[in-house]
Amino acid sequence: MDEHSRETGIPLDIEISDDDIYQAMKDIQGYLDITTTDFKEIYRFAYRHAFRRVALSVTAQDVMTAEVYSAARETPLTRVAEIMAEKGISGLPVLEQNGTVAGVISEKDFLARMSSGKTKSFMGVVAECLQAKGCVAVSIRAQKAEDIMTSPAITVRRETSIMEIANTFTEKHINRVPVTDEAGTVNGIVSRADIIGASFINKKPRA
Repeated sequence: MDEHSRETGIPLDIEISDDDIYQAMKDIQGYLDITTTDFKEIYRFAYRHAFRRVALSVTAQDVMTAEVYSAARETPLTRVAEIMAEKGISGLPVLEQNGTVAGVISEKDFLARMSSGKTKSFMGVVAECLQAKGCVAVSIRAQKAEDIMTSPAITVRRETSIMEIANTFTEKHINRVPVTDEAGTVNGIVSRADIIGASFINKKPRA
């Protein structure tokens, strides 16, 4: 990663438009005497305008994973855990019979129910398990997905920008959101990894 990306957390290769530069110049107060320092300041503002413009043009449907692993309300937690382990995922949506989202289950939901309440970290649960005479998962072994899911679930639409989704992740302290259509049916799922790995830098906005 280059020095600019390390400092800003933003990839370098975004094409800056004339409008980005114009908007950046409007952000700078006072008279401009173009020196090296001034140019760097213009560039910094223009780059931020360019990044915001491009980020807003990329939506959930551009980066979402269309193949969604899910569970029904009545799915046993043993099966939910098996699915998450087999597919290498840390969470999945719980669906109603009509395909709409009833809730979401994540590793955190399992950990919260398996701990004594003093810890919610993975290693904390491991420590409790090693110290206990029995398995800490026994208490939830007979439960179903609906018993531990987080509900109501936070969802987004296909047209939601990845910038909005990233802000939602930060504000709600979550790592994934189901993507739904007008009827509330799941069309896909977007995770933090999908946004981080999105190749949207040189993407052309849809007409």
